[in-house]
Amino acid sequence: MTYLLDVNALIAALWTTHARHAVTDAWLKGKQVALCPISEMGFLRISTHPRALGAVMADAEKLLGEFYKDVSPKFVPADLSASGLGAKDSDAVTDHYLARLADRHKMKLATLDGNIAHPAVELIA
Repeated sequence: MTYLLDVNALIAALWTTHARHAVTDAWLKGKQVALCPISEMGFLRISTHPRALGAVMADAEKLLGEFYKDVSPKFVPADLSASGLGAKDSDAVTDHYLARLADRHKMKLATLDGNIAHPAVELIA
């Protein structure tokens, strides 16, 4: 099974200072993972946002590049329309999109968010 990483899972995996880093890092061992433009951009945006992690863009990009080098995740294009996602509110739009994208590519969406109700979701615990 291949696991498309949600933004929160990617952040926890790459930033060793994240509260869930150890859990996410242990979960990743031996798994085939994938990234898509949405998870990459979300990682960069949240990592560098001043009210979130506040990292320097070059540092966030370096971490993402090292992840590609060390883990060799599969790259999944964001090849699904956002039309008809079924999200109940704006907070759920990206969650629903990523879950549907994972499902379309016969993957699971690996996430730390226990509030995503979709059969393609696997919670990292």
